[in-house]
Amino acid sequence: MSKHFKEIMNDITTFIFDVDGVLTDGSVHVSKEGYLLRTMNIRDGYAIKAAVEQGYNVCVISGGSNEGVRIRLSNLGVKEIYLGVSDKVEVLNDFINNYKIFPEHVLYMGDDIPDYHVMQKVALPTCPQDAASEIKRISKYISHVNGGKGAARDVIEQVMKTQNKWFQHFEAKYD
Repeated sequence: MSKHFKEIMNDITTFIFDVDGVLTDGSVHVSKEGYLLRTMNIRDGYAIKAAVEQGYNVCVISGGSNEGVRIRLSNLGVKEIYLGVSDKVEVLNDFINNYKIFPEHVLYMGDDIPDYHVMQKVALPTCPQDAASEIKRISKYISHVNGGKGAARDVIEQVMKTQNKWFQHFEAKYD
């Protein structure tokens, strides 16, 4: 019998996110100069920063290669940012081997076919509400929120609350 997603959350030490469709809504605005612009949710950003500050491993693996995304994530404290990735499983394996992380401690949030195989390698595959049906089918948790609208915040907050680290982060910072 497999564990319920809430039980798995007790063991999560690592969050891995895709970018487009997860940390963004999947839209790309194209400037007249040809720059691709994305919009990221500020609440996702707060949760990512809180997770980093609480000692969670936070990693981003994306097929896209926008340097603005790298800057935004770096400013939130994310150190492991892999952009322009064609083989997400290979990057996942390198990441967990380098940091000696067990797959049963990893939550991955993806939204589309390029995330399919990597999501099968972790304990807690998750996705936004508006993910592709193939991704929803293999996810142990489907957020009630769409990508780019707080889906990352949803899973980070749930894990941190399960581990009694969510509001404690805020209280410790402002006491």
